[in-house]
This record gives sequence, structure tokens and C-alpha cells, in this order.
Amino acid sequence: MRLAIITTHPIQYYAPVFQLMQRQVDVDIKVFYTWGEKAIKKFDPDFGKNIDWDILLLEGYEYEWVKNTSTDPGSHHFKGIINPDLIAQISTWQPNAILVYGWAYHAHLKTIRFFKNKIPVYFRGDSTLLDVRNDFKTLLKKIYLKWVYRQIDHAFYVGLNNKAYFKKYGLKENQLSFAPHAIDNDRFAVNRTAEAQKLRQTLGIPSDELLVLFAGKFEEKKSPNLLIDAFCSLSLQSSHLLLVGNGRLEKSLKAKADKIKNIYFLDFQNQSAMPAIYQACDLFCLPSKGPGETWGLAVNEAMASGKPVLVSDRVGCQTDLVIPGITGEVFKTENLFDITEKLGILLKNKGGLKTLGINAKNKIAEWSFDQQVAAITKNINKKSAK
Repeated sequence: MRLAIITTHPIQYYAPVFQLMQRQVDVDIKVFYTWGEKAIKKFDPDFGKNIDWDILLLEGYEYEWVKNTSTDPGSHHFKGIINPDLIAQISTWQPNAILVYGWAYHAHLKTIRFFKNKIPVYFRGDSTLLDVRNDFKTLLKKIYLKWVYRQIDHAFYVGLNNKAYFKKYGLKENQLSFAPHAIDNDRFAVNRTAEAQKLRQTLGIPSDELLVLFAGKFEEKKSPNLLIDAFCSLSLQSSHLLLVGNGRLEKSLKAKADKIKNIYFLDFQNQSAMPAIYQACDLFCLPSKGPGETWGLAVNEAMASGKPVLVSDRVGCQTDLVIPGITGEVFKTENLFDITEKLGILLKNKGGLKTLGINAKNKIAEWSFDQQVAAITKNINKKSAK
């Protein structure tokens, strides 16, 4: 079975999947990166810097760069990925099926349409209905998306919100398979206690006091301002807040927290450092308001590190991963009273946080790269055998 995979650029959450798939005896894969070779070291406008991941993204599987002729290359708009040679490159490799990550790019949609009814076309995306509004534009979008998904033979959904999205736009139950959104659970579970304690000592946080963590881009979508407001409202002397990342809101966030001694900031930290940072905290919070927080893989990372989570109801993964009172809590989006109340309850029970963290780690074990790969390869091989 030869499977061509089309995706924009190397991503730390996808490369391990491709490496695992390449090791399957009944599947031969080749990944076609459509952003172009320069994407390996790309400028991230949200972080405000070049991002060069410090984990291996291009080893253990076959891949090919595809020339991108867009005048404004990138994954932020439809015409950011234009590949005149993509279809020819895929055809030369002669796959039995294609798997496309994301359709909303010129070259990806063109490729999907070209191979429709020639070989099976599989799709993976993580869109949800959490931000859908009832207006005329939404009606037009629904008509268009139903047309798009008629080009797809089968889709792999990452969670329940994503499944609901696919079904709304025309895919049937027998066209859908669950392949969980995942991170490298083992890497985040490795004991990094010594490094975590050193970080707390560097920041001046006593070992017996509680630390809340936010890690991600400092952008409106993720609502870090709301978390700072909630933390300040509690005025808990024995609790601390650490925000890790960079972005457009950085100056305003630091100005807001300037006179508050229990709030700390760290610049963007690469993948190798993140497990220790998660393990240094007692609670992880993702207060996103969207639009576009389709999943929130930082939640997976925190849970794999053995930490409970507090998230808004606009975070895509909350339906699947955050069980109130078991793995964490969910608050109403942009509701300062609700996040403050939930945060206060969690921080008043240190022993309870540890129990929630154990539950979170057990829960996220079900969401692994192994299970994702097994679901994809099983379905593809089953259809190719017909």
C-alpha cells in the first residue's frame, strides 16, 4: 500500500505520526511538503520570531519538498500554498491513495479534486462548530463546505467536536473514523522533577506553594488577559502564575502584571524544555475565547505531564478530555466570574489537584500516536483490500 501524504510543513505533532506509519510493514508512505523547503525555519508572526523546533522532524520517513510559487507563502490564507508541480510529483510516485491535511489551500483543494474517483482520497483536519454563527455568510459557507467534502472519500476525526463538524457538512458515519489528536505522551511523562524544581527556585516559588501555568502564543484568541484578571481577583498569597510564550499581547500583559509580585513571564520555550515547565506547575490553564481554538494540544501535553487543566468551553478538546471534577474544570468563555470561581476552588485544594493530575495522565494515555496511526492504517488497508 503506497500512501501519499500532503501537508504544508513539518510539524512536531505530525512528524512522529509519519515516522510510526513508515515502520508499518503494510504501508509505504511519502510526505509532500507544500509550503516549500524554506518552511523548515519559518517566521511565526504570532510568536514574533523564527521557530526552529529542536526535535527531529525530517527523519524516519520519506518526504519531498514541493515548490511553492505563492507571492505571499504561508498557511494563513488560501493562496499561500500554490504548487504547480504537486499533482505531477504525486503521480510520479504512483500512490494507491492520498491523505490530505487541510483543504483550505489552493494546491491542496486542486489535488483533492484531481484525484477524486481515481484513487481513494482521505482527509484529516480538526475544525469544529464552536465558532459557527447563524447568518447569511454562514449559509453560503455551509453550501461551499458541503461541496468541498463531497470530494472526500473518508475523513479521520480528532475528537467529538470535529466529528460533529464533518457530519454537518455532509460526511456520513461510514465515511468517518476516529484517529485521536495526540502528542508524544512518553516524552512529556519522563520524570523531569529536578529541572522543574530548579525552574521554581529560579523564579522564587516555594515548593509548597501552587503554580498556575499558561503556555502558548500571547494573542487575543487565547485570552491570557482573562487569566491574569482572574488570578488577580483571587489575591491568593500562596499561589503563583507563570505565562510562557511571546506574541502581540506581550507588552500589554507585562504592563498589566508589572506590580504583581506573583506573576512571572518566560519567553517561548522549545519542545525539549516544555516537559519540565509543565511538571513545574500544579495546574495548567487554557482560557481561549477563539475563534479557531479547534483543539488545544497544550492540554494534551499538560495532562501527559500529570497536571490537571482548566479550560474554557471554546477549547475544542474540552468535550473529550476535560471531565469536570475528574481531570480538571471547564468555565464559560470570557466569563471572568466563572473562571475566577473555578480557579479559586481548584487552588484551595492542593491534594485535590494531585488527584486530578493523576486522573488526567491516565485519561490522556488513551490519546496516543500509536492509536492514531493504527486507526489510519487499518482503515486505509481495509479499503485497499476491497
